[in-house]
Amino acid sequence: MNAVETDATIGGLLRESGLLRSEAELLLRSVLGCERSHLLAHAEEAIDSSKARLAQDVFARRRAGEPIAYITGWREFYGIRLCVTPDVLIPRPETELLVELALERVATAFPARVLELGTGSGAIAVALARERPDLTVVATDISEAALAVARRNARDHGAAIVFVKSDWFGVLEPERFDLIVSNPPYVAASDAHLERGDVRFEPRLALVGGEDGLTCIRRIAAHAQSQLRPGGWLLLEHGYDQKERCVELLLELGCAEVEDFKDLAGLPRACAGRWRG
Repeated sequence: MNAVETDATIGGLLRESGLLRSEAELLLRSVLGCERSHLLAHAEEAIDSSKARLAQDVFARRRAGEPIAYITGWREFYGIRLCVTPDVLIPRPETELLVELALERVATAFPARVLELGTGSGAIAVALARERPDLTVVATDISEAALAVARRNARDHGAAIVFVKSDWFGVLEPERFDLIVSNPPYVAASDAHLERGDVRFEPRLALVGGEDGLTCIRRIAAHAQSQLRPGGWLLLEHGYDQKERCVELLLELGCAEVEDFKDLAGLPRACAGRWRG
């Protein structure tokens, strides 16, 4: 049976998708607008030809390597469904660690001011604003297209965030924050992973941090002290092999209570330091 010319069944489309069952189910649910339980309970249900063609198209895009998040247009992060486009980095579970660490560090600061640098989809800023509506959150990005996505996510979730187009601290007012957080580009320009998997489709601007991957981290750390209140925190995500260099960097800049944290996979993922002031 040719699904393009005649009706197909749910089960038939899944079997012939050429994908992992979990991926095929997620994509078909997106096409049909249904829950997984519907797919399981109605495997023999016929689908009209237009939706069958659409399902086959999205299956083909995934077989070609396109990330599921870009095909469906969303990704869940910290329990929040976020709009995602090819203009932004796809939010990843390991970055949820930054949200948890940030919330711990502003727990006693009231009213606290938080700055997120390189917000992308707005994932971190939106999560923080949702968890702590009392926070004043400012988020920057150099990409206007990324800021458009972040603004949409903030609107969708009722998050009060001030978005600023800026190259890191570039156009910010000389104001002080209780916490500065960033998931900056930290992949080395020569890293082979840039040509593998989902990363191939993501914006290089959000991934590559210079020849050794630390260019953006150095720049943020060097300027953070001028925008942190005494006792304020700097919190940075980094690559699995960059722990030692990030810890040394924050110590050299005069931060106290410098500590590195592992993600759920047990890999070094985030470095925190407190500005002495």
